[in-house]
Amino acid sequence: MPLKDKSSLRIIFFGTPAFAATSLKLIFEKGYTIVAVVSAPDKPAGRGYQVQASAVKACALELNLPILQPSNLKSPEFIETLKSYQADIQIVIAFRMLPEMVWNMPPMGTFNLHGSFLPAYRGAAPINRAIMNGETETGVSTFFLKHEIDTGSILLQEKISILPDDNAGTLHDKMMEHGAELVLKSLDQICTGEFILTQQAAGDFPHAPKIFTEDCKIDWTKSANEIHNQIRGLAPYPTAFTEFKGKKLKVFTSQLSQEKSENPGLIEAIGKDKLFAHCSDYKLELTDLQLEGKKRMPVRDFINGMQSLT
Repeated sequence: MPLKDKSSLRIIFFGTPAFAATSLKLIFEKGYTIVAVVSAPDKPAGRGYQVQASAVKACALELNLPILQPSNLKSPEFIETLKSYQADIQIVIAFRMLPEMVWNMPPMGTFNLHGSFLPAYRGAAPINRAIMNGETETGVSTFFLKHEIDTGSILLQEKISILPDDNAGTLHDKMMEHGAELVLKSLDQICTGEFILTQQAAGDFPHAPKIFTEDCKIDWTKSANEIHNQIRGLAPYPTAFTEFKGKKLKVFTSQLSQEKSENPGLIEAIGKDKLFAHCSDYKLELTDLQLEGKKRMPVRDFINGMQSLT
């Protein structure tokens, strides 16, 4: 016998970016009852600093779902409001860390979708870090929350290949779709009671700490392959960067070459449409750039404008 019918299972959904909104929309379309959606408060964004709603809030409005936007997840008002929805289970995707009084509230627990094949790449930036470290495979995982971050018992997992031309943006989009399907499958199994929880393996696995400015700065004394992976792992945002003639230069794409490097850090144009940076071993071809104060541009346009900087 099913533990719950999908239409009677009461769900509270926590999430903020598009990565979470895709799952929210899918489980709603498949007939699950979402009694409330919790997302980050609206905040100024963009050049005009206009107040913008999160992707999850926009999705919830479209689906006509109740929305909560607490600034304090421990406030008595928020806790009482959550209790009033009498949720059976909660789903958390790309949201800030929940206090125990929140994740431990529903009788069937709270599960999370994480953008890695756990226990590898626990932390805030699993997609970026996997590419930056040169991985060729990652995954998505659903697991029940517990005290230590990203360590709970696994519901389901799926491996995903990282292709040589993937960057953080393309991998994000693939994982967003696969992740939504995994959330749906996890809910289906929870409803029927036909699921097996697996403890995460112990051991020394790579971590995925938050990306800081220092992580984005290119060190040309590293190998061309390391820098190429750094560029891929940070594109299109927050973007790897270097300094060029006293200005910040963002690098969105690059290509490996077989040309030996002679002077790490040197950036030189070859002809009208080739730009190479010297690394510790080989030259790296830079193909898509944005100079401080300018628009993002292909390398040919950048080379044409280099003369004005000399």
